[in-house]
Amino acid sequence: MLSSTDFTSASWELVVRVDHPNEEQQKDVTLRVSGDLHVGGVMLKLVEQINISQDWSDFALWWEQKHCWLLKTHWTLDKYGVQADAKLLFTPQHKMLRLRLPNLKMVRLRVSFSAVVFKAVSDICKILNIRRSEELSLLKPSGDYFKKKKKKDKNNKEPIIEDVLNLESSPTASGSSVSPGLYSKTMTPIYDPINGTPVSSTMTWFSDSPLTEQNCSILAFSQPPQSPEALADMYQPRSLVDKAKLNAGWLDSSRSLMEQGIQEDEQLLLRFKYYSFFDLNPKYDAVRINQLYEQARWAILLEEIDCTEEEMLIFAALQYHISKLSLSAETQDFTSESEVDEIEAALSNLEVTLEGGKADSLLEDITDIPKLADNLKLFRPKKLLLKAFKQYWFVFKDTSIAYFKNKELEQGEPVEKLNLRGCEVVPDVNVAGRKFGIKLLIPVADGMNEMYLRCDHENQYAQWMAACMLASKGKTMADSSYQPEVLNILSFLRMKNRNSASQVASSLENMDMNPECFVSPRCAKKHKSKQLAARILEAHQNVAQMPLVEAKLRFIQAWQSLPEFGLTYYLVRFKGSKKDDILGVSYNRLIKIDAATGIPVTTWRFTNIKQWNVNWETRQVVIEFDQNVFTAFTCLSADCKIVHEYIGGYIFLSTRSKDQNETLDEDLFHKLTGGQD
Repeated sequence: MLSSTDFTSASWELVVRVDHPNEEQQKDVTLRVSGDLHVGGVMLKLVEQINISQDWSDFALWWEQKHCWLLKTHWTLDKYGVQADAKLLFTPQHKMLRLRLPNLKMVRLRVSFSAVVFKAVSDICKILNIRRSEELSLLKPSGDYFKKKKKKDKNNKEPIIEDVLNLESSPTASGSSVSPGLYSKTMTPIYDPINGTPVSSTMTWFSDSPLTEQNCSILAFSQPPQSPEALADMYQPRSLVDKAKLNAGWLDSSRSLMEQGIQEDEQLLLRFKYYSFFDLNPKYDAVRINQLYEQARWAILLEEIDCTEEEMLIFAALQYHISKLSLSAETQDFTSESEVDEIEAALSNLEVTLEGGKADSLLEDITDIPKLADNLKLFRPKKLLLKAFKQYWFVFKDTSIAYFKNKELEQGEPVEKLNLRGCEVVPDVNVAGRKFGIKLLIPVADGMNEMYLRCDHENQYAQWMAACMLASKGKTMADSSYQPEVLNILSFLRMKNRNSASQVASSLENMDMNPECFVSPRCAKKHKSKQLAARILEAHQNVAQMPLVEAKLRFIQAWQSLPEFGLTYYLVRFKGSKKDDILGVSYNRLIKIDAATGIPVTTWRFTNIKQWNVNWETRQVVIEFDQNVFTAFTCLSADCKIVHEYIGGYIFLSTRSKDQNETLDEDLFHKLTGGQD
């Protein structure tokens, strides 16, 4: 028989601090517990002892020393290893967080601090009505992000009160799951695909969400341009090492906000982390397209990505156009549109989906694989050799390109035949100088072979460039995306084409533009204000008729066509090397870059990766490629887990297909990015 003193000796006192929302100070509560008591029982005892009638369902126990949540309520204290010296906090799982969106708008909303960041971002995106949440993540800004702003604040005697969009009454506030979002394949489009305004008949769907019509338009419309002074005051990375510092703050997607030391009401940046944008659709993605446009815009203005002066002027003209259209769109009354019967629209949409669309063109695609054949100039760079182009007869079929000394020899053996699957295609164009070049980086065992093609005119360039881009993805010219790609390239070239229209002079007289708002500060210093305005208006003639959403999509496409697009930089030390290098991580490749010169040294494609892992003791990332090629490096500017997650994340995104109906294999994401065997 056991005496009562034996029971007493098996139990012990546990002190739990209670984070009560209605009181400023946290209070300690002492409980008598035993090791075989489960966590749910501890919370029940705690609530009974607090004796305050309220909804405690969102509260959970946080173990401060171990920096972890005790979320498995059926586990006992012994199983968790909780003893009398444990410091536990009974606190809400959902807390307020301030998020700086890509358009620099500050949003305040309630977010789960106990769910892994991948899940928390998914919930945030559902509140903001942004599809494809897997492309975004949370970034903790570095000290450099605030450096220049603080200098400005010292000169201002009056504090600046920022206009914060408060979405506190979000569906996650009570801990309940978020509604599945507004998009469905059979649903009526929720945005006008021309100007991005919410369709009036669907605004009722926002009724249970804090995203009211007004808030929706704030997120879906471009903000007014910043003044040149404010632009100059923002942090601009000057080197690849500076750019590497900006990428050090990405949060670990496999751990919660609380586990990563994020405090309640702290400011984080919500950004598109992975530059692989899937299924952009103006009917459902007005917010997503606008935020993507804004992220691209700031990357151009703050010179986070390099572009030529000619390209900078195109971006400026598109910004000016979008800014004008956004102002006029915001003044429209959304409810003035004719009401559309939701059921009728949903049924007709369903009918289109079930019918499947273009059967004739699909049959044509299967039976006919076209080819290109023409005279092009070729240059293969070698050391101590001037850049001399030589003309050959080129034939492009399937995903391969072959060239012959002349057209008559086409039926014989080519000089060389190259498969472009997995290659890198970079535009080398100067429209004003009538230069239409294509740079090809073709993967080989120890890196990349470089070759340049030179076309005679725009049409030839557009056809060959589109063919090369599709071949790099393993697609032929029979693919339905070939012709639209040719037209996109031609359209972009025409935007670059300068026309000295007489309208420019008259437009200058009635100018309502501050040209320095639309270009980087460095570009603005090179030109006088009137000269810059004239060049922007000249470029604007080519885009003046574009609708709002199309202009944003065209801006995003132009951004994607830049050689440095999608590269995220990290400072690393490769195994066996005595100097630091830059590692560029892109959606399809890794690039080793010389930190001093910025010149790429070696490129490795993701398609050639056999396996990758992390030695957590030495913090070294090891990657094995085809043909027994290995590389290993330690990360100096960030935790190696961030780089590891980037590689796994891009490989995860490459598995997506439209058939998935937006359901994601979250377990696969964590398996590829978590770094756990």
